[in-house]
Amino acid sequence: MIKYILSDIEGTTTSISFVVDTLFPYFLEQLPLWRKKIDLPEVKAQIEATQALVLAEEGKTIDAEQAFDYLETWCKTDRKAGPLKALQGIVWKAAYLNGQIKGHLYPEVANCLKNWKEKGLQLGIYSSGSVAAQKLLFGYSEAGNLTPLFSHYFDTNLGHKRESQSYQNIQQAIGLPAHEILFLSDVPEELAAAQAAGLQTGHLLRAGTTPSQFKGYANFNQIQID
Repeated sequence: MIKYILSDIEGTTTSISFVVDTLFPYFLEQLPLWRKKIDLPEVKAQIEATQALVLAEEGKTIDAEQAFDYLETWCKTDRKAGPLKALQGIVWKAAYLNGQIKGHLYPEVANCLKNWKEKGLQLGIYSSGSVAAQKLLFGYSEAGNLTPLFSHYFDTNLGHKRESQSYQNIQQAIGLPAHEILFLSDVPEELAAAQAAGLQTGHLLRAGTTPSQFKGYANFNQIQID
C-alpha cells in the first residue's frame, strides 16, 4: 500500500522547457547585476564555495570574478554543482517575490497533489534543483502556494538521483518501509536507482518522453492510489 508519493520536478510536475527556457535564461540575464552584489553574505558564501570547488577539482585558485565566470559556464552546461544551484535559488527568489516568474505546473498536477494529500498520503519532492528553488517553484506556482502539501524536500546534497543509496537515504529520512513509497520521474535511470532501493516507481510519459520498462503514466490523473 502506497503511503508516500515522492516526485521529481522537471518533466514530471513541471515542463523541462520552463527550466531551460525561463529559469536558466533569467539567471544568465541577471548574473551581471549579481556580480555587483558580492558583498551580500548569501552571494559571497556561494562565490567562496565555487572557489573551493574549483580548487579541489582543478587545483586552481580563482578570484571572485573568475568564480562568476565558472558559475555562468556551469549554468550553460547545466552542471549540478551545489554553489550554482544555491545562487540560482537566490536569483530566482527575487524574481518570484516580485512576480516576474511563476512556477510552471502541468494542468492536473495541483489538483492531484491536493487529492492525494486529502486521502492521507504524504508528499515529498526530490530534484536536482536546490531545496530553496523547489520551495520557490511550489510556493509561487501558477496554482498558488502548494508548499503546505509537502512533508519533505530533497536535493542532491543528499545524493545523486541515479544512485540507489540516495533513495535509501530518503527512505530512512521519511521513516516508512521502502515499498510504501512511490517515486515518480521521467528519467528511467532514476527509476532504476529507486527500484534498486526497494521503492515503487512510476514513469511520467510527458510529451517527448520515451517509454521504458517501468510502468508509464501520461499524467498524474492516470495514477490510481488505492
